[in-house]
Amino acid sequence: MAGDIADPPATAAADTPADPLLLERFLPYRLSVLSNLVSGRIAAHYSQRFGLGIPEWRVMAVLAQAPGLSAAEVAARTAMDKVAVSRAVAVLRRTGRLERSDDTQDRRRSRLRLSAAGAAVYDQVVPVARRLERELLDSLTPSDRDALDRILRVLLSKVQSAAGRTAEDLPEESRPCQDPSPASAAS
Repeated sequence: MAGDIADPPATAAADTPADPLLLERFLPYRLSVLSNLVSGRIAAHYSQRFGLGIPEWRVMAVLAQAPGLSAAEVAARTAMDKVAVSRAVAVLRRTGRLERSDDTQDRRRSRLRLSAAGAAVYDQVVPVARRLERELLDSLTPSDRDALDRILRVLLSKVQSAAGRTAEDLPEESRPCQDPSPASAAS
């Protein structure tokens, strides 16, 4: 049953260095594997059809939601490495999917937007991403989806707090959603 959890809850971090690290119970590892598998399923669609990698798609998804960001702002919203964002931006510009313009307030900064071609690709990928998200979330009961969203918000807040950031530092559209129905296609 979707609401039942067979495995016991993961234990807290090991008390001593001699305690083995069991990756299958280690939260960062489990979250990373889950993220990679989910992103990989969506990427299987857009990589073959459009020649996009995961970093390029994430940049496109963020800019579709918030046009006019700088590369540094995209990196902050996605928690991606600035070098990965820079490479993705270069690929998207080279393929005509992204436009860059000078910031009118600060000429040292540039603003990024999807081109018409980039928006067309985005519009084709989003329905697939949402369908795959629905398939995944449909394996959970409504109360489990609510719990998952609540847990993700708590963990995100904790990690951001430890890094000196809060959820309020992120634009509202970048925060985990309250409603777990098609939340974000940026995988």
